[in-house]
Amino acid sequence: MGDDRTDPAWGTFLELGGPADGPLHVRLSRALRAAVTGGRIASGSALPPSRALAADLGCSRWVVTEAYAQLVAEGYLEARSGSATRVRARAVPAPVTPEADVGTRWEPEFDMLPGIPDLRAFPRGRWADAVREATGALTWGELGYPDPAGLARLRQRLAAYLVRGRGASLEARQLVVCAGTLDAVRRLCRVLRTEGHTHMALEDPGWSRLSATVGAEGLVPVPVPVDGDGLRVDLLRRAPQVRSVIVAPAHQFPTGVVLAPARRGELVAWAREVDGLVLEDDYDAEFRYDRHPVGALQGMAPEHVALLGSVSKTLSPALRIGWAVTPPRWTEALGAEHVGGVPPPVIDQEAFARFLARGSYDRYLRAARLRYKRRRDHLMGELAASLPGFQVSGAAAGFHLLLSLTDCSAPTVVREAARRDVRLADLDAYRMARAEHHPTARAGDSLGARAVAAAGPALVLGYGNLADHAVPGAVRRLAQAIDTARRHDRRHVDAGRAGERAG
Repeated sequence: MGDDRTDPAWGTFLELGGPADGPLHVRLSRALRAAVTGGRIASGSALPPSRALAADLGCSRWVVTEAYAQLVAEGYLEARSGSATRVRARAVPAPVTPEADVGTRWEPEFDMLPGIPDLRAFPRGRWADAVREATGALTWGELGYPDPAGLARLRQRLAAYLVRGRGASLEARQLVVCAGTLDAVRRLCRVLRTEGHTHMALEDPGWSRLSATVGAEGLVPVPVPVDGDGLRVDLLRRAPQVRSVIVAPAHQFPTGVVLAPARRGELVAWAREVDGLVLEDDYDAEFRYDRHPVGALQGMAPEHVALLGSVSKTLSPALRIGWAVTPPRWTEALGAEHVGGVPPPVIDQEAFARFLARGSYDRYLRAARLRYKRRRDHLMGELAASLPGFQVSGAAAGFHLLLSLTDCSAPTVVREAARRDVRLADLDAYRMARAEHHPTARAGDSLGARAVAAAGPALVLGYGNLADHAVPGAVRRLAQAIDTARRHDRRHVDAGRAGERAG
């Protein structure tokens, strides 16, 4: 943002009206006054020299000098010898801001929301070098409107990386570059609808924006419960109208479970039986700490699995670069202009292609994996010391974990933590359906209901963007919030029992 004392106002739109509205110098004075009082010309802004404005308006210089002189006399402008004519300080009234917009976004001291990588570690220098080189290397033709399927060089580099690093099975022509995972899901939903799909299954609990996107694209989202082994494929089979499903097999969000080998086989078998499509959300699979990262499910059944990924959870969500690897029957339609997807800027695509080609992405991921593991170990050690007896799960991969609660409710803890400047997430906030209303639970059969209700109250603790030195303080305040929540909920229960006795 520039200094408002030097921001020029040369490009301001001026509504002068016609000859019937008065002499031109009067109309110019009126238009400039309206631009100042309306806030279109900021306080301190420099107006164009009278000769330049006169040339732009096609009038004599006298018209402009008369208009400027009138506004100087009225106190809207100030003219100094040897300097530009400027809008006088405080001549522009303060904008009236609606009450709802007065506050700024809450930026807590300790942000433990999941899904954000370590933004402090973003490789600014290397990325800036890649962008600068990409800008100089692109041809004139490549600076035009982009290929809806993405830049060819990036597709080739990404295909090679996914085969090597994720165990995927593909050719570059099967890959479409998207503006993130949601863009890929949006495109696939539109393509699937044209093929007769009406419903799409999603893991429950799961990322809420996925279900919202599926519903917005005209498909009915069907929640399918998750347990300790991942997606309940047996319950998925109870929804015969479903032929597509979104899963995160390498690290389910938000529970953190890894899809068990037997379940992977069951899911692939289901997709083949119904001639369906599994959308594999590979959002943070590179970060596994107990063993090598689990290979992509797509490598097991490339004819029935679409592999979706992005740099939002590895580099930064600000880049908006993602990809979708699909079976050949879907790829052409997915990259077509009529599907409505918007690829990332070509310069960013070329920069990321160079980032991959030089091994910068691999090196960054290795360093990030070590950094997250150290931070995870630090966090788990602090949790064990401050909250002994509390169960931690889902910590084998990614950069969030699940903290189960006892003797208190998650919403109360979230509220108490916010009072202590800590931002947390309640596991229940990611649920699509409550147990008694779950669509996969048959009448008289509580299997689906039990799967949903199995996990008690819990918090989803993100540590990706939590500074190492902030871990002890964050856990200390979390423990205080839990202690207060326990006492609050205990009083609430006691009051309820007293009321029942009195009744």
